Amino acid sequence: MNDLSARKEQPDLRPDLGIVRTEGGLLSGVGEGIRVFKGIPFAAPPVGERRWRPPEPAEPWDGIRDATAFGADCPQEMRPGSRAGRIDEDCLTLNIWTPARAADEALPVMVWFYGGSFLFGSASDIRFDGEAFARKGVVLVTAAYRVGLFGFLAHPGLTRESPHGASGNYGLLDQIAALGWVQRNIATFGGDPKRVTAFGVSAGSASIAMLLTAPLAAGLFQRAILESPGAFRPLASLAEAERAGTTLGPDIAALRQMPAEEVLTKTNLLVPKVRGLTTPRVLRPIRDGWVIREDERDAFKAGRFHAMPTIVGGNADEGATLTATWPMRTPADLRELAVANFPQAGEEAVALYPAAHNGEVRGRVAEMFADTQFNYGVRQLARSMSVRTPLTWRYLFLRRRAGRLDGPNHGEEVCYVFNTLGLALAGQEVPPFDDVDIRVAEAMQAAWVRFAATGDPNGGDLPHWPAFRADGDPHLEFDDTIRTGANWRRRQMDFLDGYYARMKEG
Repeated sequence: MNDLSARKEQPDLRPDLGIVRTEGGLLSGVGEGIRVFKGIPFAAPPVGERRWRPPEPAEPWDGIRDATAFGADCPQEMRPGSRAGRIDEDCLTLNIWTPARAADEALPVMVWFYGGSFLFGSASDIRFDGEAFARKGVVLVTAAYRVGLFGFLAHPGLTRESPHGASGNYGLLDQIAALGWVQRNIATFGGDPKRVTAFGVSAGSASIAMLLTAPLAAGLFQRAILESPGAFRPLASLAEAERAGTTLGPDIAALRQMPAEEVLTKTNLLVPKVRGLTTPRVLRPIRDGWVIREDERDAFKAGRFHAMPTIVGGNADEGATLTATWPMRTPADLRELAVANFPQAGEEAVALYPAAHNGEVRGRVAEMFADTQFNYGVRQLARSMSVRTPLTWRYLFLRRRAGRLDGPNHGEEVCYVFNTLGLALAGQEVPPFDDVDIRVAEAMQAAWVRFAATGDPNGGDLPHWPAFRADGDPHLEFDDTIRTGANWRRRQMDFLDGYYARMKEG
């Protein structure tokens, strides 16, 4: 019997969560009413020869591992919000918040994947603090995954050395490894491995959309919440991503020896300043033929996905902050953007996003970005999932934080979902909020918790949230008043669906 098998056969040390036993060894966390375990390795450090390879099992440890400090963030430019305090390739860790008392039954589990355009993000971000969820009876997990060149570089040299004939998508494989670790270990922390909800924002929820089509992810989670998923965009092929990857150099051995800081400086070689709105990107998940076999639009349209209870939604203004540095300022600039991104339907696009003068251009650019990058994916995910299961719900986040005259922008719902309105990024003051914000946050988090527990967000003081159906396109609006709505940006969504259908045909 090997050492790992012996560890698994020993009884769990669960009574007060002072010390818990995982497949890797013993862990000691921190906290009393809520116990937090930080920086738990779910895979071996992807360093040296493991750089740009699928994650491997973490090495077991002897004695009791201190789990009171967050692990490092994966290589990226340091962002506000992170509590890691450092960047390192040795970053494949997760964090767990759980009630520090035994429950009558195993608790629902929620696993969070951060956003960040697949270029940055932190599992220790203060906005994703899991204490409020744990106080409502959830075992909350935040998991790190490789981003940028370290998480999504495809290269002919990497493809040749892969037994699967694939490269790229290492960040997705990290997420799969984290979900696998949760399945094997979460019962020790009081969680139910049969009630795991994968949820995330932006790139995190786009990842979940793709995992719903990935055979490797089958059975690893049973529910999904997708907040502003960047989904249903055309994906780059392996060959396209490999060609882009060769701009870093032809020799993978030399690239593996390159310091991480130097690799990071090459990111802009693969990231344009102005993103194509209807064309594939290469430094994100791709059709590698192994992890992801086809565009998720094709997979969902054909019913080739893991059906499960799902919540999906987005925010009123997904595009303003993400296009703030784009250079379009005149109606002529806007027309050029529309024609470039809809080469066979430029005039239709111009008509849908009209700007009579310069003052209207920024808003139309933001809308075009939001519709192509987020809103279309939201509607199509809801439509496809509802065909397979009636347990599908859509939301629209409209609440502007107290004192705000614009938004809500991309990602602003996260502090409501996690009920972290009162927490501030390092060096910043807490943004204003009032009783309405508190009420909306409580309602959203309670709905997410009920969904994780039962597969249905309805209940409590929430107005009835109708299940999604394609013929009515209903959603629940989280605003100053929580109410139902329908047909959000229907004309633009119908145009995009028809455009992609025509592109597919020829």
